[in-house]
Amino acid sequence: MRFSSFIIGLTSIFTLNAQAISIEEYAQQLPPGSNLALLVQKTGAGNPVLDYHGQQMALPASTQKVITALAALLQLGPEYRFTTTLERRGNINGDILNGDLIARFDGDPTLKRQSILNLVAALKKTGVREIKGNVLIDTSVFASHDKAPGWPWNDMTQCFSAPPSAAIIDRNCFSVSLYSAPEANKPAFVRIASYYPVTVFSQVKTLAKGSPEARYCELDVVPGDLNRYTLTGCLPQRSDPLPLAFAIQDGAGYAGAIIREELKKAGIRVTGTLLRETQPSTPGTIIASVQSPPLHALLHTMLKKSDNMIADTVFRTIGRQYFGVQGTWRAGADAVRQLLRQKANIDLGNTLIVDGSGLSRHNLISPATMMQVLQYIAAHDSELDFISMLPLAGHDGSLRYRAGLHLAGVDGKVSAKTGSLQGVYNLAGFLTAASGQRLAFVQYLSGYAVEPAEQRNRRVPLARFESRLYKALYQNN
Repeated sequence: MRFSSFIIGLTSIFTLNAQAISIEEYAQQLPPGSNLALLVQKTGAGNPVLDYHGQQMALPASTQKVITALAALLQLGPEYRFTTTLERRGNINGDILNGDLIARFDGDPTLKRQSILNLVAALKKTGVREIKGNVLIDTSVFASHDKAPGWPWNDMTQCFSAPPSAAIIDRNCFSVSLYSAPEANKPAFVRIASYYPVTVFSQVKTLAKGSPEARYCELDVVPGDLNRYTLTGCLPQRSDPLPLAFAIQDGAGYAGAIIREELKKAGIRVTGTLLRETQPSTPGTIIASVQSPPLHALLHTMLKKSDNMIADTVFRTIGRQYFGVQGTWRAGADAVRQLLRQKANIDLGNTLIVDGSGLSRHNLISPATMMQVLQYIAAHDSELDFISMLPLAGHDGSLRYRAGLHLAGVDGKVSAKTGSLQGVYNLAGFLTAASGQRLAFVQYLSGYAVEPAEQRNRRVPLARFESRLYKALYQNN
């Protein structure tokens, strides 16, 4: 089993015991300087089982998605679906559309290129072979930046933080292969599938195997306008290509290029140009549409897999629907705050909410505030069906291989959302104790750092801490 060697190594270092000890003793298992805030309550009860800096503000990381999911269910409802439409503005005479073609995007995080092909096929089925007008890429459901404040700049090109624009196709992520040159000091070359409408250049130098230069010559990507990317740095010689994946920076431009390509393949000529429509306008006549799965299914994926794209498009959509404006980060934040107060009697107080995913380093919340959210979820789970969407320790999602929980013997007993950033290891969710009592808990751990020589085993102190803590909570409540 995957854990076996890890368990042997850990149990040789310490012996688990079921006796309750003070939280300071638990915290001693963590690296020096770690910041811990911890709150545990029985569900439906007011007094905490354990309160250690429960009012301390901390980075929520992806536990933020718990708040986003609750607000989404309260505002949008479990059956809400994102809708992408192909519309016309003008009449069809014979095989000619005398007017504009509109592709109206709604922020659907599940939209695929096949869906675009199906929309174009529906247009072709009407008999249209020529568009005497423009093709408009309508992204007016959202406004302002597609990147939230406080997102680390060096994550921007990574697919896990692809900007959640209104136009998302195949998660706005593309892959390339980088090949080292046969000779050292020659340029490496890149290959990309023709169906990606992006341009990738290589300025990467090939290094001989074992070259001392490789240690500090880093491979990097520089995004430019029109979805152009330049790879820089070095690549040691290798027999196989290096697979890479990058985030699309211009969602509307990417979607427009795909639509133009599919129209061409379908034999539909466009006499006008490809334009963006960023302001709300009167809807045209719908030719065809495609919908996402229902919101509850999206939230299930979002929480189990910690999906940032879903979280942030849902977050901006909450603001749009609540205030009746174009979706922005600020509208989403204000809507979530007001929704939770009005519909769940949850006061977020001085909590700082910037995005829906928790990627932003500007977010701040205390365990006590998150506990309000968890207690509401527990009290209304029969109608929300929320807890089943959380990762289950030892079984699925981001808790499938959580070593500390496995060592604590609580596989199948903990349903919780993880939250990880550099130096941050959070948990927020529920534990069913041996007595059958359900506990709600919030673990906010930041400032977690080990010495460079210990990087390979950097999670060992975390596993020690969590195994002792959650075993005691499970056995003593």
